[in-house]
Amino acid sequence: MSLDKENKQPAEESSQSEAAKKGGAAGSKPVIIYIMILFIAAFLLMALSFLMHQRSNTEALGDLQDSVTAMQEVQGYQDKVIQLQEELDAAEDALIRQTKESEEALRVKQEEVDTQAALLDAMTDLYRLQQAYSAKDYDHCQEVIDHMETSGSAALLPKEISGDAEMTAPYERFMQFQEAVAAIQALGD
Repeated sequence: MSLDKENKQPAEESSQSEAAKKGGAAGSKPVIIYIMILFIAAFLLMALSFLMHQRSNTEALGDLQDSVTAMQEVQGYQDKVIQLQEELDAAEDALIRQTKESEEALRVKQEEVDTQAALLDAMTDLYRLQQAYSAKDYDHCQEVIDHMETSGSAALLPKEISGDAEMTAPYERFMQFQEAVAAIQALGD
């Protein structure tokens, strides 16, 4: 019987150790579940943080892309402004050049008008000389001759007439009147 007791004792010990293992396994199961819940919660929090960070990055990327688009539009407008400024400068240069050409043409025309006016004055003086000579007013003839020489209108008279060889040139006519008036005044003294 003592053998039976000894056999029973290890059997009891082994059943107690199995029961302790089962009790220990049953006691460690809630800890494992608790750790798994904590791990799952941490994983979910990390996934939620990642998603929020991803959404924030997407929004920032969208804002950045909007900024880049706006900067490209601004650059396009700046290029257009530069192009328009160059066109304006070219138009201003063309206008200045055209104005200078117009001023030069106007100056030339004014010189022509002045020359024609001076020639008209000279021809008018010659006509007055002829009228005074025809009226035999030799003193007035001398006044007109003196005026024509001092004003320079005598030098402006045409020296030849093209196309009509029989007609006396105005300058020659002036010289004839001058000689005739000088001769008449010399005889009169």
